[in-house]
Amino acid sequence: MKGWITTGVVLALLVVGVTGFEMLRNPERATIDDAARKAAAGRFIRLTDGVTHYDVSGPDSGRTVVLVHGFSVPYYIWDSTATALAASGHRVIRYDEYGRGWSDRPAAIYNAELYERQLRELLDSLHAQRVDIAGVSMGGWVTATFVSRHPERVRTLTLVDPVTGTASRPGGLFALPLVGDYLWQTLAVPRMAEGQFGDLLRPARFPDWAERYRTQTRFRGFGHALLSTRRNVAGTSMDSVYRAVGATGVPTLLLWGIADQTVPFETNGSVRRAIPGAEFHPIEGAAHLPIIEQAHHTDSLILAFLAKHP
Repeated sequence: MKGWITTGVVLALLVVGVTGFEMLRNPERATIDDAARKAAAGRFIRLTDGVTHYDVSGPDSGRTVVLVHGFSVPYYIWDSTATALAASGHRVIRYDEYGRGWSDRPAAIYNAELYERQLRELLDSLHAQRVDIAGVSMGGWVTATFVSRHPERVRTLTLVDPVTGTASRPGGLFALPLVGDYLWQTLAVPRMAEGQFGDLLRPARFPDWAERYRTQTRFRGFGHALLSTRRNVAGTSMDSVYRAVGATGVPTLLLWGIADQTVPFETNGSVRRAIPGAEFHPIEGAAHLPIIEQAHHTDSLILAFLAKHP
């Protein structure tokens, strides 16, 4: 009997410790809803899987360009490009993918079907039938998937430091069921805001970068969305995705920061082989986000590319 009591006390203390550690470390304390979204700029629309936060700028009569962000930084990653495109007369659509920014965090499987459906439904709702589309980092996978499935809806594709190779599952303890989820929320998610500086060659130029990111981590479901994405994209051959784009003949622009360590610059060859007709520009003075660190240069390249393909 005494042994049972001792075991029960140990288990109770363990549960208290685990729960307390999560309460201390997990930044997700709020639910994203209409009240929370009052602080956000932009617009909102309810699609099949939840509310999507988006923005439209530039003249309604302009040629429509859609900008898709990467793994976790919301649509503000495209601020400079959106401003330049809108100023040049383009209609610019940006949005937060599910689980990020001010969009809903559905308890869903975050896979290619979810991301493709969100993008397609948003464009349908905004009556954007044929568009130019651009993706940065993981947004390269999302946009390339959309192009391969709906080539008739796309004039051009722009890829900025897109993900390459074959996606792998989260390693180590993060791969374990339940335990991996707990450790992801308590160890990985709290470090993500500061970790974004690793995408920049000169992070000191962007002192508010981590704080802007941290806002989205307060809402429940953020960590789940990222971990689910990692797990469900695992095994996807990005070479195959890009080869499918190459087969469509959709004109493609490829921009890559020479100092990129997140998706190493040296891997650009696999994308260029998959899309042999792609127009390629290495970007000096930039790491993973040349659209931020060399914004003026990349904005000019994108505008020139669009002008070549009216």
